[in-house]
Formats: sequence, C-alpha cells, structure tokens
Amino acid sequence: MTLQECYAALEGDYQEVLGRLYSEALVQKFVGKFLSDKSFQLLQDTLKAGDYEEAFRAAHTLKGVTQNLSFTRLYQSSHEITEALRTKDYDLALQLLPKVEGDYTRTAEAIRAYQGG
Repeated sequence: MTLQECYAALEGDYQEVLGRLYSEALVQKFVGKFLSDKSFQLLQDTLKAGDYEEAFRAAHTLKGVTQNLSFTRLYQSSHEITEALRTKDYDLALQLLPKVEGDYTRTAEAIRAYQGG
C-alpha cells in the first residue's frame, strides 16, 4: 500500500497534507507517529468517566492532530465531539463517541496496513 492509498482508505486528503508538510517523507514521519498519540484513548477514558473538561482537551487535541494530517473523516467526527463538549452537551458527546471510535479504528487500520507494506 502506498501512502496515497493509505489516505484514500482512511478518507483523508493526501494532496492537502502534502501541501502543508511539503514532502512525502515528513508526511510518512507524522503518520507513523499518529498511532502513539494518546489523545483518542484519553478521550474515551475521560468521557466514559464523566471527566468532561479533560475529555474536551483530549478531543480538541485529536481534532488538531487529525486536521494537521488531513485525516478528513476522523477530523470531522472529532470536531463534532469537540464542539459538543465545548457547549457542555455531554449527552450528545456520548452519542458521538461511537462515530469517533469507528473513524479512529478505520484510520488506525489503514495506517497499520500501510506500515505493513
């Protein structure tokens, strides 16, 4: 799988990230680091525990990382949950969590397939 194919699989925008980071090597580097970012796990844990302030910070971080990497699908769902938490609509945030989880899983699987060659 090529990096462009990875982006297609995770419904991202390869041309946009390439325009932002200027080289495929940098895109590869940051895509490779994405799976070690703890924002998603922190969002899951804190939201389920009712720690909405920390959940907001985690969602906001995840949103920023996915925006910078042009992971469009995951960015959109992380943006939605961030806004729900920002406006203190915690019921909506909990309803949105499965969508974020699904989008994260799709993204992680595409990255692992890419890394596997």
